[in-house]
Amino acid sequence: MSEKPSDDQPSASEIPDDVWEQFTRDTERDIRSSAPKEPSARARMVAGRLREQDARGESPPGWRTGPAWQEMNGRAARRRKLWAVLGVTVTAAVALVALKPSLLPGDPFGTGESRAAEASPLPDETAAPTAAPGASDPETPTLDRPFAGSPAERWADGEAGIVLPEAKAVGAVSADRVGQALKLTKKLLVGANLDPKTVRGARPGAALSVLDPKQPELLDDLDTGLRSPSRKHDPVTLFSRFDPDKVRPAGDVIKTRGHMTFKKGTQGGVAVHADYTFVYPVVRADGPTEVTRTIVRRVLDAELADPARYQVTPGRLILMNYDQEIGNSSCFVYDGYLHPEFSSSRSEGPDPSGPATDPYDRSKPVEHGDGGDCGTVSRT
Repeated sequence: MSEKPSDDQPSASEIPDDVWEQFTRDTERDIRSSAPKEPSARARMVAGRLREQDARGESPPGWRTGPAWQEMNGRAARRRKLWAVLGVTVTAAVALVALKPSLLPGDPFGTGESRAAEASPLPDETAAPTAAPGASDPETPTLDRPFAGSPAERWADGEAGIVLPEAKAVGAVSADRVGQALKLTKKLLVGANLDPKTVRGARPGAALSVLDPKQPELLDDLDTGLRSPSRKHDPVTLFSRFDPDKVRPAGDVIKTRGHMTFKKGTQGGVAVHADYTFVYPVVRADGPTEVTRTIVRRVLDAELADPARYQVTPGRLILMNYDQEIGNSSCFVYDGYLHPEFSSSRSEGPDPSGPATDPYDRSKPVEHGDGGDCGTVSRT
């Protein structure tokens, strides 16, 4: 009885000739060794005596007959038959592995084809890290892998990287109120840094809708920057925007990593502190598909004030502070957009003169410069 090979089992034509020849020789040897042999004189004598005992009904019970022997013999026969089938399958599998070792799980031969473990997601960040991410392999980003060679390859995608802490009551502020403040802060971060329209240079309407219009000068300053950007009113200090005429996103994923905390606020409500880094892979709008990355870290403090005690708009945030660090964007360009630099072209702005920094290092606080420094990044 033969088995029909399944679709996922290799045919003989797919097995190398030397492997098939070896299998054929081994099979012929096994057949010869198991073939019936001419019995010896002593064996013929014993067989004759047993036939005479059988004729007289004197066969010793339990030797060749009986349920125990028959059951054992049946299992043994089936085991041998199964081993014969497995022998062919295993031999074929070994041949396939010799041709393509990556078929084995885990890449045991170190071929480098298994990258799943290396790119496994990091656990959520719940507090400031104690050190910068370790060095990554020096890989060139591509359209298929825009985060290759970057620590951000293991970061969460987009909104998934903004994980809210469990809301708990703070003094007289209820847990529901705290939860509302956390959700509003997340909406602000998403609208300012992850909304596809914002990233492509449109007005960040979703982010602006979270802010309290009664906060003096804030919305006026932001509107001025969006309408007529300048060094004094530069919208990229709060919003991540790229000029669609010059660059476009390399894919739909923006990597995100950071954490959020809360405490009792100074306006009778709850204060939220957010610290997040966003990594944007981009290519030129026209021209070669060279991929580069701009890294933006945003740190902000917002409060959901008590409308019973202060003249505020219910359900809107007061933005107390916001800082940023931007890696890989041309210096001293104040047109309201981020301007990533590509290795194949010269910077639009002046040459950097400040110290080198690691834009992925989230263990240090944001440095407050005077706006005149233009440093370099150690990696993108």
